[in-house]
Amino acid sequence: MGGRVQRLLKLAATRKTFNTALPVCLVVGTALNLINQAQAIFAWHGINWFHLGLNYVVPYCVASYSAAKNEASRDSRS
Repeated sequence: MGGRVQRLLKLAATRKTFNTALPVCLVVGTALNLINQAQAIFAWHGINWFHLGLNYVVPYCVASYSAAKNEASRDSRS
């Protein structure tokens, strides 16, 4: 099991995975921030910067995991 996790982490750290996950996190993170903090963002006060960051980090992690898992399954079929 440790080998599979290590393999996924290695795949998640590749340039290909980064290039896949970045656009996803920018679109989803922006949508989440607009949904969760629209009033604070447009009024320029009371923005929760921690939550703003999490709204980008979480979609990036999900997209990275998904891309790495997809790549790992593609490698195992070859």
